[in-house]
Parts: sequence; C-alpha cells; structure tokens
Amino acid sequence: MATSASPGLDRRRFLRLGSAVLGAQAVAASPLAACAGAAGSRVPSGPLFSISLAQWSLHRALQKGELDNLDFPKRARGYGIGAVEYVNSFFKTKADDADYLAELNKRCAGEGVANVLIMCDGEGALGDPDADKRTRAVENHHKWVEAAKTLGCHAIRVNAHSEGSWEEQQKLAADGLHRLCEYGDRFGIDVIVENHGGLSSNGKWLSGTLKAADHPRCGALPDFGNFRIGKDEEYDRYQGVGELMPFARGVSAKSHDFDDDGNEIHTDYRKMLAIVVVEHGWHGHIGIEYEGGKLSEDEGILATKKLLETVRAELEKAR
Repeated sequence: MATSASPGLDRRRFLRLGSAVLGAQAVAASPLAACAGAAGSRVPSGPLFSISLAQWSLHRALQKGELDNLDFPKRARGYGIGAVEYVNSFFKTKADDADYLAELNKRCAGEGVANVLIMCDGEGALGDPDADKRTRAVENHHKWVEAAKTLGCHAIRVNAHSEGSWEEQQKLAADGLHRLCEYGDRFGIDVIVENHGGLSSNGKWLSGTLKAADHPRCGALPDFGNFRIGKDEEYDRYQGVGELMPFARGVSAKSHDFDDDGNEIHTDYRKMLAIVVVEHGWHGHIGIEYEGGKLSEDEGILATKKLLETVRAELEKAR
C-alpha cells in the first residue's frame, strides 16, 4: 500500500486541533473577515466548505473532443458537484460572444450549477519586462474579466510570470496585477494568482508580490501541488499554502494518485485542510483538480471528491 509523501497529522491530533480552533472561531470573528476572499467570520452551520470542479480535471476529454465546453456543467452535476471553474483555453474565441455565454449560463441554470471563476492562460505575461508587452497582456485579460462578469463568476485566475531578479520580477508582476485589478473594479471581478511555476511557486515570493500589487481585488488561488519552482527545485507545499492563504479567494485541491485507503499519496489532505480550513478559516469553494494518469478522469474526480468529503466530515464531527 502506498503511503503519503509527507508526514501528516495523527488523526486524533487532527480532530483535537479542529475541535479547538473551530470552537474558537464559532465565538470570535476570523482575522480573515476583512479579506474579500474570506467565506465568513464564523463557522457555517452547513458544510465547512463547498466543493467545486476545476475544468482542467477533464482536459483530456475536452482536448480529444469527447466533451464540449458547453456540456461541462452537466458533467459536473453528474458527479454531484454544483459549482465549476473554467479554463479559458476550452472556449478561447468565445470570451466576447454574447450568444455563447448566454447559452452557457442557460445550461448552468438548467443543471443548478454555479460559475466560480475562469482560469486564464496564454494571454501574455503580466510581469513582462517589456512595458508594451506587459500592457498588451493586461489588455488581453480584459475580455475575460468581462466574460467572468457575464457568467456570474467572482474572479479570473491569472499567472504572475516575469523575468529578471527576484525583486525585478516582483515589481513587474505587481504592476501588471495592479492595473488588471483596476479594470476588475469596473465589473466587480477579483484577479487571483495561482502558484503556477517559476517564482510564482515560491510562496514567499508570491505572497510578497500580492502585497506589492496593493489592490483589494488582488488575491491568491493556492494550489496544493503546484510548487515546482524549477526542474530540480520544489517548494514545501504546506508552507506555501500557508503563506498564500491570507490572500486566498479560492483553493485548488490538486490530486494525482491515491493509496488503497483513498488518500492522495503526494499531499496529506488532512494536514493541508487543517491549514486551509482550521488555521485560516476558509469556508468557500475548494476546487477539485485531478491531473493523474492511473485513474480515468471520472475516477480521479470522484476519488478526490470522496477524500475531500471524508476529511470535511471528520472536521465537522470535531465542531
């Protein structure tokens, strides 16, 4: 039987920690209440967090034409999931197509599925050292801000890629993010950054960049698994998520492989959710993003959902 790649919390210690912290949250306002990404200042009476589905979990089916973007909400509902996170590459030419977006909204409404965010790639580097290219990258994202508003999403997820020294990349990325957030202000859409390779996978660098962006709409989408900085350099995922959670406007539950007990072998979900839910008081959506190859996409999504539900139930029992 496979074991977790990182030492986790003893289950009884996990439940004791959950009980203590959640009990304190029930009577005291969370320090995250002032953050737009916080799900609330008190522990909810319902589920501790909601589960959404990141579209990348089905990227093979979408790329092969076995699944159409318009049918994504129906597929999510088939897994018993009522919220979705899109990837712009699967409707790249439709951002400003009013009829297409109306049809997508209609299908979501028919399935009772909520739209959470759009993950945006391939629109240029928001931290490009070339000022003109950086400006074009900011402007290239405008249509996705507008599409997110039309679809009822709360945010777009962007990347903070740049070049140069630590300080130079931080300054450049912060500039692009700030300007895009100013555009987001017009539509009430947040701009959130995922740890997604390079320095953005260094929690200290990215959290510092978000601070430097200095805009209330600028936040983070901490991903459990995207902490590879370079070919041979990996940032500690638990430390990284902890550093990004104060800025979180969403959370991405990356998964690849599972042991015989249904635990993800690369990320200790109990340890990670103790950081996300217990330590940082996150009660919003946690998006399933399955990227494994041993299970089918359907099986991987359901395995991740089951694991999230299992750990959630353990935490709820400790309330």
